[in-house]
Amino acid sequence: MASEVILFTRNLGKRYKDRWAVRNLNLEVHRGDIFGFLGPNGAGKSTTIRMLLSLIKPTEGGVELFGHNLKTRRAYALMSVGGIVEKPDFYSYLTATRNLDLVGALSGGVQKKRIDEVLDLVGLSGRGGDKVKTYSHGMKQRLGIAQALLSDPELIILDEPTSGLDPQGMKEVRGLVLHLAKDQKKTIFLSSHLLNEIEIVANRMAIINKGELVVQGDVNKLLDEGERYVVVRGEPKPKIKAVLRNTKKLYAGYTERDGAFEVKMDFKDVHLLNKALVGAGVHVHALVPRRSLEDFFLSITENESRQ
Repeated sequence: MASEVILFTRNLGKRYKDRWAVRNLNLEVHRGDIFGFLGPNGAGKSTTIRMLLSLIKPTEGGVELFGHNLKTRRAYALMSVGGIVEKPDFYSYLTATRNLDLVGALSGGVQKKRIDEVLDLVGLSGRGGDKVKTYSHGMKQRLGIAQALLSDPELIILDEPTSGLDPQGMKEVRGLVLHLAKDQKKTIFLSSHLLNEIEIVANRMAIINKGELVVQGDVNKLLDEGERYVVVRGEPKPKIKAVLRNTKKLYAGYTERDGAFEVKMDFKDVHLLNKALVGAGVHVHALVPRRSLEDFFLSITENESRQ
């Protein structure tokens, strides 16, 4: 039985004068998903999220949330949705608890018990009485997620929640996202420009570039559909070629490119190739498993950064 679609966009588009920031975007988010929304910076991710949260109006197309048309039934559509767009802002001279209290007041008020609950959920229990100006960047990101959780929404939309964080901060936010999905039964719409981040936490994803949808589907299936290969770097190269000639059963073919060897093979056999290389006296500098979707995503990200 197919899972329920709770977020649906139909030919969604936003134009600013002669430039389309988003165009003809069709997304489907199912109940229980951690849905990764991928794209390079400037691809249209934040614009899309602003339309999903009714912060800006689309130029064309529409959005349905929990079966409600966002244009005609806005209050019902957003009733079970929480989100943060880009960097969450707070009154730095006020405490975290007071900031959440003010946010809750905008929608009729929130009990202190609920504020304590969301602070505990995001790992800030005991820090609610501290002024936000004393918080690290990672703590502010988690406080932003706490803000999105105040109304106990079913769907949480997060725009680049790990942006600017150090590796430990990124790990903490990823752990929080997994906890919200698995233990709190929330559906998560997670925007990012990092494929690896989405691969770790998401079950479904979409890639957007220059405002248009490139691919959408199950994360594992999309990754598995692409060719797998290993980038081999080492010296001396003649010995690497000799090993490859003698281990043809391990791989389907190889290409020499940019001083490295791209060997098409199953990742489970990489250790056998490494053993053969070392045994032949090759100084192995790197064995990097790669997949074609990763290459594709990197290519559009790199192309975008050069412009």
